[in-house]
Amino acid sequence: MDKKAKTVLGVDIGGTKIKTGRVFGEEVVQTSLSKVNQNDSQEDSLSRLLMTIDEVMTADVEAIGIGVPAVVDPDSGMVYDVQNIPAWKKVPLKELVQKQFNVPVHLNNDANCFALGEKYFGKAKPYKNCIALSLGTGLGMGILIANKLYNGVLCGAGEIGMLPYKDGILEHYAGSFFFEETYRESARALYQKAIDKDIDALSAFNEFGVHLGVAIKAILYLYAPECIVLGGSISNAYPFFKASLDEALDSFAYQKQLENFKIETSDLVDSPILGAAALCL
Repeated sequence: MDKKAKTVLGVDIGGTKIKTGRVFGEEVVQTSLSKVNQNDSQEDSLSRLLMTIDEVMTADVEAIGIGVPAVVDPDSGMVYDVQNIPAWKKVPLKELVQKQFNVPVHLNNDANCFALGEKYFGKAKPYKNCIALSLGTGLGMGILIANKLYNGVLCGAGEIGMLPYKDGILEHYAGSFFFEETYRESARALYQKAIDKDIDALSAFNEFGVHLGVAIKAILYLYAPECIVLGGSISNAYPFFKASLDEALDSFAYQKQLENFKIETSDLVDSPILGAAALCL
C-alpha cells in the first residue's frame, strides 16, 4: 500500500492540551482538542484522551500514532513520568488505546515524532542524515540516520539539552528558560519586541544564538548531519539569532563538513499531529 494513501490518526499529548487529527496522505482533515488539567486523576485524563480520539475516529482509520512528552517503551507501549500530567507515572497507553479502538497503536516521544514528521512531510525529506531540534520549553532532539529514526533505549537518544553547560545544563541556555531567567520575559514577548527592533530583545536573541551554537556544534561532532531542522516556538525567531549562531559555528573544527550543511526552520502546520501520524507509516 502507498504510504501516503493511508488514513491514520496522530495524537499530540502536550503540556496544556491533547490534540488529535485524522490524517489522509499529507493532509490533516479533521482535528479535536481537549485541555490537560495537571490535577486530573489518571482515570480522568485517560478518559479525556480517549474522548479526543473518538471525536475524529472513523471506520477507515488504520492505525493511531501518539507522541508523548515522556520516557516511552515503544515495544511494551508503556509510558513513564509524563511531563505536565503528574498522575501518569506508569501507564500502559498502547494497550489501553488499542483495546478501545481495535487498531494498531504506535508510541514515541514528542521530539522523535517531530523528526519523523519532518522526514515524511517537511524539510527533512531530501536528507538521509538529519537532526530535528525543537526549541521550546526544553531542547528536544530527534535523530534520523540513513533515513531511519534512531530511538536508543526507551526512546531516550538525543537528550542534548541535558549535557552539562556553564552552571547548569544546555537546556537552561538554549530553551525558553534562558529568556525567563536572564531577561525576565518570555521568548514570545521578546520576539514581538525584536520585530519592533527593541535593543534588549535583539541582544537576548543574539546571546541565545551563541548558546544554541554550542549545542549545534556538539550535534555536528556527534552525528555529522546534512541538515538540522529547527522547530518549536522559538524557531520563529531564527532571523534574530542566525548571525550569532553562524558566528558560533566558525569555531567548529571541521569546516569542510559545513560546506553543504544546512539549517532549516520547520514550516509544517499541525507539525505534532503529522509527526505522531508518521509513526504509523
